[in-house]
Amino acid sequence: MVDLGSFLIWLGVVTAAYAVLASILAGKFGRFDLTLSAERAVFAVFAMLVVTFGLLEYMFLTDRFDLHYVATHSSRDLPFAYKFTALWSGMEGSLLLWAFILSGFSYFAVLKARAFRGPLASYTITILSVTQLFFLALIAIYENPFQQLGCMPADGQGMNPLLVHPAMAIHPPMLYLGYVGFVVPYAFAMAALMCRQLDEEWIRTTRRWTLFSWFFLGTGQLLGGKWAYVVLGWGGYWGWDPVENAALLPWLTGTAFLHSVIIQEKKGMLKVWNMALIILTFTLCIYGTFLTRSGVVSSVHAFAQSPIGPMFGGFVVVIVIFSGYLLWSRLGLLQSKNTYESPVSREGGFLLNNLLFLVATFAVFWGTMFPVISEAITGSKITVSAPFFNMVMTPIGLLLLFMTGVGPLLAWRRTSGKSLRKHFTGSISFGLSCGIVLFVAGVRDVYGLISFTLCGFVLGTIASEFHRGARARGSSSGEGYLIALWNLTGRNRRRYGGYIVHFGMVLLFVGFTGNAFNQEVEASLKYGESLEVAGYRLEYEGYTESQNPLTVVIETQLGVFKGDERLGTMWPEQHVYYKRQDQQRTTEVAIRSTAREDLYVLYEGQGQDGRAFFRVYVNPLVVWVWIGAYVLTLGTIITMLPDNRDKNRKRRVAGLPERLEGKLSA
Repeated sequence: MVDLGSFLIWLGVVTAAYAVLASILAGKFGRFDLTLSAERAVFAVFAMLVVTFGLLEYMFLTDRFDLHYVATHSSRDLPFAYKFTALWSGMEGSLLLWAFILSGFSYFAVLKARAFRGPLASYTITILSVTQLFFLALIAIYENPFQQLGCMPADGQGMNPLLVHPAMAIHPPMLYLGYVGFVVPYAFAMAALMCRQLDEEWIRTTRRWTLFSWFFLGTGQLLGGKWAYVVLGWGGYWGWDPVENAALLPWLTGTAFLHSVIIQEKKGMLKVWNMALIILTFTLCIYGTFLTRSGVVSSVHAFAQSPIGPMFGGFVVVIVIFSGYLLWSRLGLLQSKNTYESPVSREGGFLLNNLLFLVATFAVFWGTMFPVISEAITGSKITVSAPFFNMVMTPIGLLLLFMTGVGPLLAWRRTSGKSLRKHFTGSISFGLSCGIVLFVAGVRDVYGLISFTLCGFVLGTIASEFHRGARARGSSSGEGYLIALWNLTGRNRRRYGGYIVHFGMVLLFVGFTGNAFNQEVEASLKYGESLEVAGYRLEYEGYTESQNPLTVVIETQLGVFKGDERLGTMWPEQHVYYKRQDQQRTTEVAIRSTAREDLYVLYEGQGQDGRAFFRVYVNPLVVWVWIGAYVLTLGTIITMLPDNRDKNRKRRVAGLPERLEGKLSA
């Protein structure tokens, strides 16, 4: 079985290389038979990787410690579920997961491309297969997970204890679905440039792929934030870590792309801009993978330094040169059908939105890479930490939040003053009312007040759009208000699902704004002593120590009071993994969560005099981050469901393969 795994990886390399060659020839000479052959090669690579992935999973589940990768990332007493997820806990397995997901995306993308058989489909296969070939070659040459030890150890070293958590178990697959998924719109875009088929069809074809990838990239980051919040014990869910930033970069440009393609679909504008955005987004996806594996930056999320780092750097350079040349050589074919008429229009709103996202991308990129750049130039590394990012990104984020509310209220081409007064009055009034109420209630933080006011403004905009649409539909159809609202959303899922996504973003911003009001206290307590923070009193009531097959568990007990009322008990813990050579310790944070705030308690150890050391945070509004994630998920699902326009377009292109096939045979 071990030899079969290695053989299938190498066979995948050869098959992917054949798919590249066959698809290039098919696109260049119009060879329909070679297109079919290249498609089958893509399907074969997918089948090989399904078997390879399954084999490695079997090795983990059956404790095959004669494999170096299994021995260093699993153990006999590791719970079954984590033996399954251990496959992607190290470099070799994570690359195999990347290649496996890519093969699945390629399989379904090729099935989709069959509707457009011809050069567009052939060159799409070329781009997908080149990317597949790169990752399979890295695995085969540098990071083969089927490398054998030559003996069978009695037990393995076990998984990194920090990864033994449900959020971290599914965080990498979610993130990779986002990273890898952007290869599909990129491949279609490059194929459209290569065959000069530059209408809007490639955008319509890949819209759901882009939305799918954007959603999973964002969800992966939120899951990573949840893991950091409950496992790392530093009191927050986002620390502007370099690897966190690496995932944020393509999400920002992908969000800009999702908005700007609407203008190209509606008005035939921003063709060059959209090509540049999808190139940048895919480049940043590969760049993020490079950062994680190159050792260039230090991060708790990153893998150790590896010889594949320079390979990823080289691949990024190749993508930039190849894509840039293609775009430059086709500029004459990417002329807009319409002209930009007024900045006070929906087109102007989308364009400003895009510019803000690019400014945010540059700011995050600069802050992430500045330590590396400073070390290369001056010889000393200048660290850029959270205060820099918060200072720069807060105003940009507030402007983006403002544009989330403004965009839907603007008309295409030009918005009149009368329309502005009519549509903005209610939303602005509601937002200002929210700000005034909070000011009277004692909120004095400037950015916090602005953020909450803007959240109210955007919420008012979304509510007014739903209300106006439901009322208009009800008056024309005679439906009741709720029925009209339901049918309105169902008939235009893309638009109203997008509004639900925006509502999810409002809730996320409410949660993010809570960071402005965080409180923190540290204390060392003897039995019976207490500490106070933000109106809470925590009394130390002792600790217990126990042992299980993996760890020694030190559990402390704290009574939680407000005034004389006991609210409950919290049990922050430390786990000592005594079987590991490094005797690694992990924290188990105790969190008491309400809609208003999280009481977050971290146990940091025991002193020789019997004192226990605690760090306590009061983090307002954190729960709204997680609620916002659920709402965002609902909105994305609704947006991705087909509506009447999609069905009509499918009927229009249904006969295309047969027509093309007839022309080729003639």
